[in-house]
Amino acid sequence: MTSHGKSPQRMLADLIAPRTTESGDVETSMPGLCLFRRDAPAPPATCMIEPSIVLVAQGMKQVWIGGQAYGYDTGRFLMTSLDMPANSEVMVASPEQPCLGLVLRLDLRMVADLVAQGGLAPRLERPVGIGAGIGTSTADFLAPFVRLLALLDEPEAIPILAPLIQREIHYRLLMSDQAARLRQIASVDSQGYRIAKAIDWLKLNYAAPIRVDDLAARVQMSAPTFHHHFRQLTAMSPLQYQKWLRLNEAKRLMLNEHLDVANAAYRVGYESPSQFSREYARLFGASPKRDIAALRRPASASKGI
Repeated sequence: MTSHGKSPQRMLADLIAPRTTESGDVETSMPGLCLFRRDAPAPPATCMIEPSIVLVAQGMKQVWIGGQAYGYDTGRFLMTSLDMPANSEVMVASPEQPCLGLVLRLDLRMVADLVAQGGLAPRLERPVGIGAGIGTSTADFLAPFVRLLALLDEPEAIPILAPLIQREIHYRLLMSDQAARLRQIASVDSQGYRIAKAIDWLKLNYAAPIRVDDLAARVQMSAPTFHHHFRQLTAMSPLQYQKWLRLNEAKRLMLNEHLDVANAAYRVGYESPSQFSREYARLFGASPKRDIAALRRPASASKGI
C-alpha cells in the first residue's frame, strides 16, 4: 500500500478511468503512452504488439503468441522485447468494473544506455526464448507508472519530467524478473539484437520478395542460425512473419482506404489475389470481403493490446 492508503494498481485505475470514458484505446499527450478500457470480455483479436510494457490496473487480459497463452492482470505485467504478432483477448471486464490499463512503448536505446552507463554489466545468461514474457507487478515497479500518469495533469512538466520517470521505469524493468529477456535484445552483440534489426527491415520492406539467405546476410548471421533464432524469438519463420505483415497491411488498406481485394493484394506484394484470399481466410477466419464487411458493421477499431 502507498501513503495514500491505496495500492498502486488502484491509483493507476483511478488515473486511467476518467481518461477512458468508453471502450477503446486512448493516445495520450506523452509519446509512447497509450491507455485502454474494455467494458466486456472479448474473444482473441489479431494485433501487433510493439516492444512495450502492458499493465492492467483492473480486470484481466491474455495474449496468444505462437500457440502459448500469456495471462496478465493487476499482479502481472506483459513485456514484449520485439514486434510480436499476437492474438489478444479480454478475460475479465464489465461496464461496472471495466478492464483498465496502459501500454508504454519501450526505448531499447535507453535500455542499452542504462546497461552501459549504469554499471549494469550484461550478464552471461542462457537464451530466454520468445521475445514476450510475464513479469511480477511489484509496488516498486508500479510506483513510477503512477507518477507518469499523474503528469498528464501537468502538461507543461511532461517534456522535463517524463523522460526521467521513463528512465526509472526502464531501470526497474532491468531489475525485474524480465531483465534477461530485455538484455538479449538490447545488447548490440547479441543474436536477439540482430533479429530485431531484421524485423525492422521486414516492416519497411514487407511487400518486397525476400530470400532468407539475403536477410540473414544483411544482419551478419548464417542462414541456419538466423532461421533458428528468428523462430525462437517470434514463434514464426521469417517468411511467416512477412506474410503476417502483408495480410495485416492489406486488411488496413481494405478497411481504412477502401481498396478492393485484388488491389490490396497487389499493393502488399501478392501476385495472385486467389492465393491472397486463401491465406487471408486462414489467418483471420473469413474471406477478405466477409471480414471487412463484418468489421465495418460495428464502427469500433482498437489496437486490441
